[in-house]
Amino acid sequence: MVLTTIADGLTRGIERVGDTVSGALFEPVIRLGVTGLARSGKTVFITSLVANLMDRARMPGLLAAADGRIQAAFLQPQPDDTVPRFDYETHLGALTAETPHWPDSTRAVSELRLSLRVRPGGLLGGLRGPQTVHLDIVDYPGEWLLDLALLEKSYSQWSAEVLSRVAERPEAQDFLAQAQASDAAAKLDEPVAKALAEGFTAYLRTARQAGFYDCTPGRFLLPGDLAGSPAITFAPLPQPDRPPRRALWREMERRYEAYKSQIVKPFFRDHFARIDRQVVLVDALGAINRGPKAVEDMRHAMADILGAFRPGRNDFLTRLLMGRRVEKILFAATKADHLHHTQHDRLAAIMQALTREARDRADFAGAETQAMALAALRATVEETIRHKGADLACVRGKLLETGKQAALYPGNLPEDPQRLLAPARDGAEKWLDADYQVMQFAPARLSLRPGEGPPHIRLDRAAQFLLGDRI
Repeated sequence: MVLTTIADGLTRGIERVGDTVSGALFEPVIRLGVTGLARSGKTVFITSLVANLMDRARMPGLLAAADGRIQAAFLQPQPDDTVPRFDYETHLGALTAETPHWPDSTRAVSELRLSLRVRPGGLLGGLRGPQTVHLDIVDYPGEWLLDLALLEKSYSQWSAEVLSRVAERPEAQDFLAQAQASDAAAKLDEPVAKALAEGFTAYLRTARQAGFYDCTPGRFLLPGDLAGSPAITFAPLPQPDRPPRRALWREMERRYEAYKSQIVKPFFRDHFARIDRQVVLVDALGAINRGPKAVEDMRHAMADILGAFRPGRNDFLTRLLMGRRVEKILFAATKADHLHHTQHDRLAAIMQALTREARDRADFAGAETQAMALAALRATVEETIRHKGADLACVRGKLLETGKQAALYPGNLPEDPQRLLAPARDGAEKWLDADYQVMQFAPARLSLRPGEGPPHIRLDRAAQFLLGDRI
C-alpha cells in the first residue's frame, strides 16, 4: 500500500513535470500581474479585459485581434490549485445586469487562465498551424506589493519612519496618542499589544478612505485567515533606550520580523517571482481631486512600487528571481471616462511624469514601462455645455450616490504636469489656480451586439503593450 502510494505520487510528479515542460515548449504561458492602489478599479479591469479578449470587436488596437489571428479564446482551470479563482462570471454579471452595479473588490490573491488560439504571423505563419497561448492573470492587492519595502527596514527604522510621516495627519492622532502613552520598555502585556495593533489598523483604514497610499503593512487591511494572529498584532512605537528582553518593544520587533519572513516573503516567492508582465492601476484623478498632499503621497507610492521590480537592491529578491525580471510594466491612470477625450493626453502626461519621477527616485532600470490613461469600462458619454458664454467639455453619466443623470465638468487639467507635481512636492495645502472635481459614476446599462465586449477606452492599447509581442 505504501509502495503504491509512493509510486502514484512519483507518477503524478512526473506528469506534472511533463506538463510543465510541454507547456513551456509548445503552449507558451504569459503570467500577467494586476494590482492597483486604492479605488483604482482592479476587478473591473480584469473582468473587462477578459470579456474583450473573448469577444474582440472593440479591440482594434490589439494587432493580433485586428488581423484576425486570434481565432478563439476560452477560459480554462487555472494551474494553481491552491489559489482562489478570480470570479469572472459573477463580476461580469454585475456589470451587465439589468441594473448594473460595480462588482465587489477582491481582497486576496486570485487567478484566472484565459487561453488564446492564435495563428502565427510573419513569413512562417502559413507554414505553422495555430498555437495555444495561455494568459494567467494574477490579481493581488496593491498594498501587498508595497510591503516589499519592509524587507529592507528594521522594526526601529520602520517605526521611526511611520511615526514621522503620519505626525501631522488628523487621521493618525488617536493612534499617536495611544502609542505615546504606551511604555515600550515595560513587560509585554498582550491586551496592550492587541489594543495598539487595533488602533494602528483603525488608522490605516481611515487613511485609505482619505486617499493615502502608504497603508502598509497590507495584511492589516486584508487579514483573511491571519486575523488575530501574532504576525499582524504589532504597531510602530517610539524606541526606548535599551529595552529589556521581554519588553513590549522586543515583542513588537519579533512580530514585525515574523510578518516579513512568514507573510511577505512567501507572497513574493509564490506569486510575484513568477510574473512576466505587470499592470499597476492608479486612480490619479481621485488623488488630484483630493489635493496636493494626495498627489505627493501617490508619487512616493510609485517609487515604492518600482522598487519591487529592481531586485539588485534587495538580497532576498536577487536570490529569489535568479536573473528573472518582469519584462513590461504598465502604469495606467484609470477612470479616463470621467474626463472629456480632449483631456486624456493631459492625464496620460501626468501619469508619465509621476512614473518618471518615481523611476528617478528609485534608480530603476530594466523592464520596459509605459504610462497611459484608460477606462476599463466606459460609464459616461461626452457632452458640450454652454456656460456663461463658454463651451465646457463635459461627461454625462448616472451618479453612483443618487442614481440621477448629471453632466460633470471636472476642471481643466494643466498641459504641464509640473503645475501639479511642483506644489505637491512643496507641501501646498490646496491647488492655487484650479478646482478639480471628480464624481463617482455608476456603470451604464449595456446593450452588447454579438462579438462585442464591454465598451472601454484604450484597453486594446494596454493589451497590445502587455501581450502584443507574445501573441
